[in-house]
Amino acid sequence: MLKPITCIAFHTRKKIQQQQQQQQQQQRHLPEVDPRHLPEVESRLFITTMDWKQLLKDRLASAAAPKADERSKAEAKEEEDKLFAKLYTEWKGSRRDSEKSYTSIPRFYYRLPGEDELLLQKLREESRAVFLQRKSRALLDNDELQNLWFLLDKYQTPPMIGEDQMINYESFLKVGEQSGSKCKVFFTARVFAKLLDKDPYGRISILHFFNYVMRKVWLHQTRIGLSLYDVAGQGFLRESDLENYILELIPTLPQLEGLEKSFYSFYVCTAVRKFFFFLDPLRTGKIKIQDILACGFLDDLLELRDEDLSKESQDVNWFSAPSALRVYGQYLNLDKDHNGMLSKEELSCYGTGTLTPIFLDRIFQECLTYDGEMDYKTYLDFVLALENKKEPAALQYFFKLLDIQNKGCLNVFALNCFFRAIQDQMKQRGQEPVSFHDVKDEIFDMVRPKDPLHITLQDLINCRQGDTVVSILIDLNGFWTYENREVLVTDAGDTITIELDDH
Repeated sequence: MLKPITCIAFHTRKKIQQQQQQQQQQQRHLPEVDPRHLPEVESRLFITTMDWKQLLKDRLASAAAPKADERSKAEAKEEEDKLFAKLYTEWKGSRRDSEKSYTSIPRFYYRLPGEDELLLQKLREESRAVFLQRKSRALLDNDELQNLWFLLDKYQTPPMIGEDQMINYESFLKVGEQSGSKCKVFFTARVFAKLLDKDPYGRISILHFFNYVMRKVWLHQTRIGLSLYDVAGQGFLRESDLENYILELIPTLPQLEGLEKSFYSFYVCTAVRKFFFFLDPLRTGKIKIQDILACGFLDDLLELRDEDLSKESQDVNWFSAPSALRVYGQYLNLDKDHNGMLSKEELSCYGTGTLTPIFLDRIFQECLTYDGEMDYKTYLDFVLALENKKEPAALQYFFKLLDIQNKGCLNVFALNCFFRAIQDQMKQRGQEPVSFHDVKDEIFDMVRPKDPLHITLQDLINCRQGDTVVSILIDLNGFWTYENREVLVTDAGDTITIELDDH
């Protein structure tokens, strides 16, 4: 029984000895403190404790510092925006005070009514009609034009130049004061200077001025008349709009009185096609009214109002009845199977029948056809191009056909493809073919392209020999005319000499 108690006492004594040894070691490492400095040690321990507290507070403050900085930046940005808004408002207000137009910005965009907005469409049509009527009333009528001529004649300034009456600037202004408010736009220094033409007395021709006024009035009247057919009101006429305009114009043209009503639709198609072929090269399906007024086609059309128009003038006028009947008659004669369409074989008989097969193939590849056959509208484009080869629109038509590789330019390969067909036709007629290299060099010499190896559409237009180049490549008769041009000129000169000798 004593053994366990002895063991416990032994272990307890051992632990006490270990604790005493640890205390002695700790005391050995501690500096000796003088009892006189005991308060100083206590204060140093207090300061050390305070330093740890301050460090902890600083640490916590530094952790929260970025949020405070972010908040301060946001506040600075907000203050900056407020200051900018204030300064901008003050500056804008000062401009508004100096310019009254800044107080109200006019509306510059008006949405077109949709197809389902019938009421808005009707309102738009009625408002446009009222606007055009108001513009029409602002133009000079016949009585006012007669009064203007009377005043010009009254204030003419002698001496006359031949039979032409003249007027100086002072009298010009007097006429403007007495002619009424509608005429004020014509009596300006700009108009007078525009019509001034080397007169020693600084005068203008009364007749030239009156014709100028008449032309301006006619242009405005025609603009208003065309605008009535502009359904969208955007300054464009679609094909159907122009067809309606010309159809309603036919009864007012004396030179078309002989046309049968059954032919009206073909005449309208013939007339409209010329406008769209030349004025709509991108084939957008609409033409600017300004372009219609600027071109001479409308003048040719309205020339048919003249009851005494000569036969020669009618023959060269595309819009005349004889010209329309000629074109339509050719179409009917080519239509051998009478199905209202032209096949490639039927079109090959056009003119002298010397158009090359590859050119005809390209027409049916590039132009609009129906089951491989050409309708009357496509035929009209074909005729207009052949009869106006010098025009840029016609050259664009031919260039599209000649550019077999769709590269936007003609190279030696493309020229050779088309001229080979000319050589084949020459062989078929028993003629000796001309060397392609010679013709190629002549074509490049005529065109003088920027790139010596490629001919662009612009090169063809700029050289002013594009019609000759096209004739050489697509028509044997055209090539023969070019090849024998010197002989033809000599023959023409001999003919003129013989006629002069006869006289």
